[in-house]
Amino acid sequence: MGNLICHKKGNGKKLMFEAHMDEIGVMVTHIDKNGFLRFAAVGGVSPYNCVNRAVRFENGVEGVISGEGKTPMRDWNLDKMFIDIGAESYEEAAKKVTIGDMATFDGHFAVMGKKISGKTMDDRIACYALIEAVKEIKECPNDLYVVFTTQEELGLRGARVAAQVVEPDMAIAVDVSSVGDTPESKLIDLTLGKGPSVKIRDASYIISPLARDFMIKCANEAGIPYQLEAASFGGTDTGAVMLTGSGVPAATTSIPTRYIHSPQETVHMDDVENEIKFIKKMMETEI
Repeated sequence: MGNLICHKKGNGKKLMFEAHMDEIGVMVTHIDKNGFLRFAAVGGVSPYNCVNRAVRFENGVEGVISGEGKTPMRDWNLDKMFIDIGAESYEEAAKKVTIGDMATFDGHFAVMGKKISGKTMDDRIACYALIEAVKEIKECPNDLYVVFTTQEELGLRGARVAAQVVEPDMAIAVDVSSVGDTPESKLIDLTLGKGPSVKIRDASYIISPLARDFMIKCANEAGIPYQLEAASFGGTDTGAVMLTGSGVPAATTSIPTRYIHSPQETVHMDDVENEIKFIKKMMETEI
């Protein structure tokens, strides 16, 4: 599956942390006679975030997504959109890409005060937080597994396989979550800069009471600000991990993020730093 499973051996119970490495993108499904590419979504791709966006293929070929000119923009969906890679014929395009090739969205990395913006904060900012936490831990009473998973955006696939390998006694996913702090936003009780979340639920799971109590205890003992999150949409790897074997006490902590699944996902560095401290505290606490 391409998961990366890291193990710091300990004498305690198995505690697994994980974050997914994959990102959303598009896959070529057809090349027309004029060299334009039709495509399908890989993960949760919104047509509104695709309009006139740049994409890049693994081999370096670049392109721009747009839509059919005769179709009103309000009616654009992925079936009405195409990728322009500058080719003028099928033959020219086929020399650059082929059916099944995948592309990711190009984004510009920006530092905006204490906020940073760019592509794939979902979920590589969480991968960063896990790496930094592991570098800082001093004592680890648990048998610690830190897992970087694949294909979360396609249905939590890598996490399901990783959990079957590790068979953890408790598992905590680190991901990102949408916020409700922009003008006229949905009623979401998450705000940038007020700390990482303890996710009580999303569409894929409801938190284990054991994991909830463990997380809140660790945050309070370390004086780490946190936000309780109860989402009715979205999903995280926890939804797959908790169903492994006879069931795993599992939960998610999230970094609040604006503009998720766009090329300019935005987070607050205070939340990132507090997430690192939170993860470190949990790693150093016996479950």
